[in-house]
Amino acid sequence: MPSDRLILGFDTSAAHCAAALLSGDTVLACAHDEMARGQAEALVPMLEQVLRASGVAWGDLDALAVGVGPGNFTGIRISVATARGLALALGIPAVGVSVFEARACGLPRPLVVVEDARRGEVYLQGFGAGPEAPCLRPLAGIALAPGTPVTGSGVQAIAMTGEVSILPPRYPLAEAIARAGAQKLGSDPLPRPAPLYIRAADAAPSPEQPPALLP
Repeated sequence: MPSDRLILGFDTSAAHCAAALLSGDTVLACAHDEMARGQAEALVPMLEQVLRASGVAWGDLDALAVGVGPGNFTGIRISVATARGLALALGIPAVGVSVFEARACGLPRPLVVVEDARRGEVYLQGFGAGPEAPCLRPLAGIALAPGTPVTGSGVQAIAMTGEVSILPPRYPLAEAIARAGAQKLGSDPLPRPAPLYIRAADAAPSPEQPPALLP
């Protein structure tokens, strides 16, 4: 693909709706709205807004990059389903990018990405020579080596457990997703976007029997 390929990145994995359009190394347009709910209704209009602001049509896109979590279960499903549907309709690839990969984009290694998981817990993933497996850990049980470089939404909480070196993310989240997605486009095979939940769902299965299907 050409170096100036158009990549539309977006994310609804937390209490926001965010999008960015990347052409090569240049951000053409971006948008970010804080919202606790309503992402399903807001996402596609936001994507259209970003395209219009850049004078770009859907058919001009070369690829999609979508945030796959961890984060809000419903929000993750909204983004991933939208990316899969658009990719199929437009005939272009869609690439999944985790929040960890996005936060780490453009920052030096080694690095630990720490994301707030609430309930006294954080999501962690280390990046050195290669990425480590992401995990969910109780904040009280974490002990990073002094001076460890950290970034992400959970850095203030992790800083309370020891002396770490806090690095701000280099790019806004949607732009970082687009940039990290661009780096993945050469992968073979290119995996379909899939949710990265890490934490199990809170909702328990219904105790009621499902309705019987009549012949």
